Amino acid sequence: MASAEQTVLPPFSLEALNSLSPMQKLGAIMTVAFAVALLAGAWMWTKSIDYAVLFSNISERDGGQIVVSLQQMNVPYKFSEGGGAILVPVDKVHETRLKLASQGLPKGGLVGFEVMENQKLGASQFLEQINYQRALEGELARSIQSLQAVQGARVHLAIPKSSAFLRDEQKPTASVVLNLYPGRSLEASQVAGIVHLVASSVAQLSPSNISVIDQNGNLISQNQDAARDEGLDPIQLKYVRDVEASYIKRIETILDPITGPGNVRAQVAADVDFSQSEQMAETYKPNPPADAAIRSQQSAESGNATPGAIGVPGALSNQPPAPATAPITTPAAPGTPGTPGANAQSATQPVNINKNITTNYELDKTIKHTKEGAGTIKRLSVAVVVNNKKGPVDKDGKAKSIPLTAAEIEQINALVREAMGFNKDRGDTLNVANASFTAVEREVVPPTPLWKDPQLLASAREGLKYILLPLIAFFLWNKMLKPTIANMMESYAAARKARELELAEASVPKVKEMGRAQRGFEAKLEGARELARQEPKVVADVIRDWVGVNEQ
Repeated sequence: MASAEQTVLPPFSLEALNSLSPMQKLGAIMTVAFAVALLAGAWMWTKSIDYAVLFSNISERDGGQIVVSLQQMNVPYKFSEGGGAILVPVDKVHETRLKLASQGLPKGGLVGFEVMENQKLGASQFLEQINYQRALEGELARSIQSLQAVQGARVHLAIPKSSAFLRDEQKPTASVVLNLYPGRSLEASQVAGIVHLVASSVAQLSPSNISVIDQNGNLISQNQDAARDEGLDPIQLKYVRDVEASYIKRIETILDPITGPGNVRAQVAADVDFSQSEQMAETYKPNPPADAAIRSQQSAESGNATPGAIGVPGALSNQPPAPATAPITTPAAPGTPGTPGANAQSATQPVNINKNITTNYELDKTIKHTKEGAGTIKRLSVAVVVNNKKGPVDKDGKAKSIPLTAAEIEQINALVREAMGFNKDRGDTLNVANASFTAVEREVVPPTPLWKDPQLLASAREGLKYILLPLIAFFLWNKMLKPTIANMMESYAAARKARELELAEASVPKVKEMGRAQRGFEAKLEGARELARQEPKVVADVIRDWVGVNEQ
């Protein structure tokens, strides 16, 4: 019976597959292959890597060095369709950039001071000077490329050999070629900054010996100098705009609490004088006042003193001189020689008397030095528009706009005058108008449908990776693998049942024969045991002969 049980087929084995028909075998193989392929594709899709741009628009030399570094770091990478960008997994973009930056990549196709690290033994002084100049040009170009509007830059330095003779000494010069991003330009201050950067990096390099050229071949450094000479200084224009914006802000700030936010529009035109004047004056008053300070005074007097009275005292000598007359015959004047009293009259007259007085006053002197600064406001022109105020609500629930009254406009006019510092002598003008503002029609943007929302689509795509694989496995098991296995098991069960019937029918005579054989074997075994008990030496000799050992 044991042999009969061993011949029964197991539940599933290669014999079960062999029991299937060729069409059943082909269908089972195709089903399993399709299921495995579908599961493998879904697994790979869930594990797919999203790539992002690591670097773009780089030189071939930098690209080769970056690829070598990525291979050394075991970072997967691939190229874009046009080959203009290197892509790496999204989760490794920032980490990879930091690691490459620590290696000095990308270098931008320029050679900096790292060229000095690979100096060959026995290099001449000329070669060392050329390498230094080349490194300096590369470092300057890298610094200029750090500007936002500059895409690429090249710097050319002409550094003459130093001479011991001053008359033969030549100054260095420089040229800068800029490649700007499309639609961008450099302001005058930025161009001046580039010129100053290059001039400060090279010894004895004057800013006037530096030329800056853009990608179109325009000499932008000379254009900036010409504009400054013509008076079109961007700094001055910016100052005017700042002054106008300051006045506009002041006007709107003072009117917003009255009219409400967004109901005032103001514009200011400022006439600013940037000319500088310097004046010096020295004035003197023509006549000093009565209380003027006396600096010095000198008085001098010289002459002989008047002699005492001479002659006979009496009335004749003490009388005053007679009035002058013009008679035909003029008598001799008293005191003349030969007349009475002549000696007495001559004796009373003074002789040689001089008196001089000199007075020096302090000078009234005024020295005036006046210097007028640039940026003086010569004239302001202000225009203000005020929206109508809201009136009562009508039947439809809409508020009508009502114009401002004359008193309100006058109040606004007065406030604006104070805010702007109105000066009539300066020629300032102010115009305040009241009008109804036209409401801006806002464009109604329809909401984005859910199936077009990019964030929702990204979240759904990410979640689908973890849901789709179990769904596919469940579908394959219920719709393909399970029915196929069930059909195989049914075919195998029928074959197994038929095989068991055949074995049952053939096992009846075999069982009888096996019983007789079993009984004969047991009888022989019992006889051998009995012989061993009775004749152990004989049994030992037989076993010794079996193992091939001779008795000694």
